[in-house]
Amino acid sequence: MQDTDLYAANDNVLLLEISKGSRIAFNVLYDKYWKKVYNLAYKRINDREIAEDITQDIFIQLWTRNADSIILDLPSYLNTAARNGVFKRLGKEGKYTELPDNVHEIENPLIGADSQILHKEFLDAFSELVDALPQQQRIIFKLRFNDNLTSQEIADKLQISPKTVRNHIGRALITLKSELVLFQLLMIFYHK
Repeated sequence: MQDTDLYAANDNVLLLEISKGSRIAFNVLYDKYWKKVYNLAYKRINDREIAEDITQDIFIQLWTRNADSIILDLPSYLNTAARNGVFKRLGKEGKYTELPDNVHEIENPLIGADSQILHKEFLDAFSELVDALPQQQRIIFKLRFNDNLTSQEIADKLQISPKTVRNHIGRALITLKSELVLFQLLMIFYHK
């Protein structure tokens, strides 16, 4: 591909050229997205130098990434990379601690056996509600929240449109939210 054509190329073409070692393609992509990535990092961390470091790290990763790793949606990839870069940096500085996957791992003397039982009942009820969703909603909901797939990845996997995926997720969340509010009210009255 001619170097001058790269300035008009889409992200996928630029990524392909970068994987072949094209510095011009990298520079085009860098110029196109640097400010956006920097702003994403800065909004979360509110420190100019750290946001610049995070942004540089992301573009270094983009330059050195394995040619086999495919990026389907570059803006989403960069957004996620910026968010993860901020969390990683905060973690190094001790300003961010991930919550454990299991609530029982949190050491708090105020949490008694009743709270643990209520929590387990709540999680069981949530699981039952998810399983009671219509089949397509349930599949999409689990792919999104259990497997952490994006709407586009789910759409590709199920051969449906991303808008259909978002609609199913929205309907599932509305159903779950209304049912869980009712469940919480019942639990409050039951355990008084």
